[in-house]
Amino acid sequence: MKSEEKEISYTATNSYSTLNTLTKSTKNVWFVCHGMGYLSRYFLRYFKGLNADENYIIAPQAASKYYLKSEFKHVGASWLTKENTAMETKNAMQYFDAIFEAENIPNDVNLIVFGYSQGVSVAARYVAKRQLQCAQLVLHSGGIPKELHAEDFVFLKAKVNLICGKNDEFLTENRLQSETQKAQLLFKDNLNVMLFDGKHEVNVALINNLV
Repeated sequence: MKSEEKEISYTATNSYSTLNTLTKSTKNVWFVCHGMGYLSRYFLRYFKGLNADENYIIAPQAASKYYLKSEFKHVGASWLTKENTAMETKNAMQYFDAIFEAENIPNDVNLIVFGYSQGVSVAARYVAKRQLQCAQLVLHSGGIPKELHAEDFVFLKAKVNLICGKNDEFLTENRLQSETQKAQLLFKDNLNVMLFDGKHEVNVALINNLV
């Protein structure tokens, strides 16, 4: 018996969520990638404290959905796993391309690319792979993909904020040190490290102070 794994390409449809309205008054457009276990429409609640007239938020939706608990009631989603990571990354990047094409973001606004937890991996990869010039890149409580190197971000002029809680249960002291050192190597003088008193949680107060 011969077992073989094959690949096919096909057209897929996925949703994404937005908050507020993109108008001539918009100053900042946020592209926010949720963490594992979230749905994009619920992730938007962390950005409701921003000025609605000046901030337009786009939240892509990870395609791989699953039930969070055994009650089969609440649904979450995941961006990537160790299974077929390269292929799944390519799919996510093409999905992001489609969102940017659909939204047609003006050139005169500040583009802020934001990743939280698992969302850091796809946010950082997208900026690097598409050489996306943005005003800010926010890496909140997540790991920077190992395959990314300093040369991948030579083009980037953005302010880069590395945010995490001092008591993050997924972050040991050694991991924090290694992640900070890697970020310094990748982003050099553009890097701003922001530590807060808290666990693995979205820090709304810091979000509201980014603009």
